[in-house]
Amino acid sequence: MPSRRGVSRDRFENALFRVLRPVVIVVLLIVAVFPFYYMFLLSFRSLDSLLQNPGALWISADEFDLSTYVDVLTPVSDGGQGFIVFMRNSLLVALGTVALTLLVAIPGSYAVSRLAFFGRRQVSALFLAVYFFPSILLAVPLFVFFTQIGLRGSLVGLLIVYVSQVAAVSIYTLRNYFATIPVSLEEAAAIDGASRLQIMRKVSLPLAMPAIVSNGLFIFMIAWNEFLFALLFLVERRDSWTVSLGLSQLSGSIEVPTTVLMAGSVLLTLPILILFFASERLLTGGLTAGAEKG
Repeated sequence: MPSRRGVSRDRFENALFRVLRPVVIVVLLIVAVFPFYYMFLLSFRSLDSLLQNPGALWISADEFDLSTYVDVLTPVSDGGQGFIVFMRNSLLVALGTVALTLLVAIPGSYAVSRLAFFGRRQVSALFLAVYFFPSILLAVPLFVFFTQIGLRGSLVGLLIVYVSQVAAVSIYTLRNYFATIPVSLEEAAAIDGASRLQIMRKVSLPLAMPAIVSNGLFIFMIAWNEFLFALLFLVERRDSWTVSLGLSQLSGSIEVPTTVLMAGSVLLTLPILILFFASERLLTGGLTAGAEKG
């Protein structure tokens, strides 16, 4: 029979955690969300309003100003910053990187997790080692190589670099997820006469869909936010700039108001948030799909 002291201590700890849990959650939520909220708020304020009251955490309808977004999105030829072109370039490169990387990583990771071949364990470690290799060491050789073949300054060259960077870690990540899928499901499909390709397409891929979607989001964020190789490859051609290069131009100019810089930052962040919430259902939708024979 537990002592009264033990019962009271347990009751006290449960009551304390019951109070602290929501407090800690709220504090962490404020710390994480407040910078984005303030950035979003500044992007809708005029420079005069910001100078008069820089610490305001709310704005009235009279202070609401869309001129910063007009300035950011207007083409350079019309006196704006040309972010529509930058976002289009980033979107093309990011989506292309996701598509090509998954096209390589899905069959590669499935083969590493399911097929027996010489050096199978070493290959997995090699994929991870490639990702840990510092990108800055590859910058100069890649710059020289792509200059020689005429791809420097083009989005195609940047796309090739991005795919080569993230393909290895994508294979390693998806390989670990494919390894958690029960082999018995694939064996049951094989007994029913399914080929290896049919097993992969109808059984393994639906079950691995949460990992594939999350991996795609990870690849998209890397390609969308990457700056080093975009600077090296595209700095001489403004019409090929990505949104990260455009934002660095805003932050490095003393002539650009802070409100315009915040509007550019919102445009850089917003696609990631939209994609995350749009694919949230897909992250969990494949957990049970494919587990039963139809």
